[in-house]
Amino acid sequence: MIRALTGFSTRNPWKVIALWAVLGIALTLLGQALVFRATQSNTGDFLPSTYDSAAALKVAEERFGVKPDANTLTVLVARPDGAPLSAADERRIDEEAAKLGRHRVAMPKPEEETPFAQDHSQTPNVAAVMTAPDRGFRLLSVELRGNPQDPGLHDTYRAFREHARDGFTEAGFRTGYTGGLASTVDGVDAEETRARVIGIVMLGVIVLLHVLVFRSVLAALLPLIVVSVIGGAATGTVVGVAMLTGVTLDPSTPQLISVVLVGIGIDYFLFLLFRFREQLRRRRPEQPGRAAAAEVSGRVGTAVTSAALTIVAAFATLGVASFGQFRVLGPAIAVSVLVMLFGSLTFMPALLAVTGRRMFWPSRAHRREPRGGSAGRLGTWLVKRPLTAALGSVVLLGALAAGMAGMRMDYGSGGAGGERTAAAATAAEIARAMPAGVSDPISVYVTASDGAPLTTGRVDALSGTLSRVEGVGQVAPTVLSEDRLAARIDLFPNADPHGQEARDLASGAVRDAVSAHRPDGTEAHVGGTAAVFADVSTAVDEDLRLVFPVAAVLIALILFLLLRSLLAPLILMLAVGLGFAATLGAATLVFQHGLDQPGVAFTLPLVLFLFVVALGTDYNILVTDRIREEMERPGPAREAVARAVRHTAPAVATAGLVLAASFGSLAVNPVAATQQIGFATGLGILLSAFVLSIVLVPACAVLLGRSLWWPARPRPAAPRPGPGAQAPERVLVP
Repeated sequence: MIRALTGFSTRNPWKVIALWAVLGIALTLLGQALVFRATQSNTGDFLPSTYDSAAALKVAEERFGVKPDANTLTVLVARPDGAPLSAADERRIDEEAAKLGRHRVAMPKPEEETPFAQDHSQTPNVAAVMTAPDRGFRLLSVELRGNPQDPGLHDTYRAFREHARDGFTEAGFRTGYTGGLASTVDGVDAEETRARVIGIVMLGVIVLLHVLVFRSVLAALLPLIVVSVIGGAATGTVVGVAMLTGVTLDPSTPQLISVVLVGIGIDYFLFLLFRFREQLRRRRPEQPGRAAAAEVSGRVGTAVTSAALTIVAAFATLGVASFGQFRVLGPAIAVSVLVMLFGSLTFMPALLAVTGRRMFWPSRAHRREPRGGSAGRLGTWLVKRPLTAALGSVVLLGALAAGMAGMRMDYGSGGAGGERTAAAATAAEIARAMPAGVSDPISVYVTASDGAPLTTGRVDALSGTLSRVEGVGQVAPTVLSEDRLAARIDLFPNADPHGQEARDLASGAVRDAVSAHRPDGTEAHVGGTAAVFADVSTAVDEDLRLVFPVAAVLIALILFLLLRSLLAPLILMLAVGLGFAATLGAATLVFQHGLDQPGVAFTLPLVLFLFVVALGTDYNILVTDRIREEMERPGPAREAVARAVRHTAPAVATAGLVLAASFGSLAVNPVAATQQIGFATGLGILLSAFVLSIVLVPACAVLLGRSLWWPARPRPAAPRPGPGAQAPERVLVP
């Protein structure tokens, strides 16, 4: 099957290239146009209905008309001279708020027209909430509907903000905006220039690495173009499937798909390019490159397919997770990796067949066999000192893994660490006069299970009990639903609503009080951001205990099938497991102990397991597959390992640097969780490439020899030189 695909692609290269160009462009445009219709960012919607906060969210939607795509933000209105608000000031503020609630905000026309783009023009819901105890400001609640990640809604919010600012300025007041959509837009505005610069730098680093390795313009630029086309097609496919099936994606999914595919796509192209150049060196200059492309693609295609299926298996295991964000993310990335695999077996071989030796122009390095270089010296040293290399690698990884001692999980909802935006300044001003959670309360929903209408008097006792719970700064008046079968009690915690203290309050003391004091004949549920993330932490803990072993078993099974051995897969799994522990330990040392953060992001262990274990296994597969191939040639097993290291170390090192740069670019993001993922994943890839695949695994192969492939050991084939064939290269080992 694999050789059939690569063979067809190298025989009909122009047809394959044309087909990919059309499909890539079409699916890229489709994905860009529909991505914000296929995503939503309400974390509570990803929780199973059995969780308390998910039940609270359902009550909010059914009884209080809260829309799934509603985005609530808080507007602070105060006198510019800082004087306390008078009763007349409050009336003018409420009058201006009423005008805002009647004004339809038109979404500004985008600079570039996008097909299928949504028009987010709307009339916002505006309501006065309360005045600060010191009368320093009055708070308004504003609701705008739409995907908070959609640039169109961002523009609509900016238009509303300008209109509201102008209106209140004319009335003699100043305004501030915070919470939800306001914080998101301020973060986007603050990050825009930084993200553009990081993207340019990352592309520059990748191109520079390719130029240094291949000394060719085409070999430096073509992988980026190819991966962009295939990546766009993959994203479009995922978005299209989501739209057709009604599955809702998390907003981070397209970004993660992009990062993953840039990394693995360039990796796969690099594996092909290194092997293609090696094959050209063995052929006479006048021989066509198409035959070399066919031979290389078929051989490398097997290793690439196994590597890709490892990643697919790892991510597909997320489909059994209870947390919907994981359950959707895993299959989405698995589908995108399958698209990249298909491109690696068709599009990339077709380009090699078309370009041939021109791929490496103007370099002439592909015309002659290079000296051993650093990779050759490394292979010779590993053969001479395998025990030293293996023990040194284990000690290094073990020392880093020790950093996991005392590791804590941070279930924060994310935020710009240290990023000073207008929304953050407004939130700080509110917190100085009122409980910190006033803009994002813990909400208790009480519903009548006996059918009797609720009254404020019926729930007053519960409201009074909640006001005495330690950590609750203030309790808002009870709000009844229109049918009087449900009531909402908003609690304003003293702690940051996105912090651990608020989550502990919601899931602990508040839920205990609600359970013990809810009125007879009613049901009660605790919701709000703090409660949602408290439940998310529980769901994630359960999922990690399930996903880790399932993914490990699937990866091991693929390795058994690929390597046709029991011992080799066991060694590889132990190696990548140690690499995973070392990476997580290093992240704990840097962020929890070094930078004094609350802990490591709750998603980090899962992300590292999937990316470092699955992607790191790619390199191990490439190396072990080449070791097996070399051991099938005449000569001692030690020489076979040295030859394998000489040929694969440059490809693995370059691929590791490219992938680490791709993920490492996330480390400069202002969001603490994203910083951790970027740093840890980049470090994990480097450890996988430079320690596990280039040193530890080959050292174990030297120590075990052909026993590594027990019970089916590769036997050296008798040399059968053909016309013009070269004798097998020999690596002299003292």
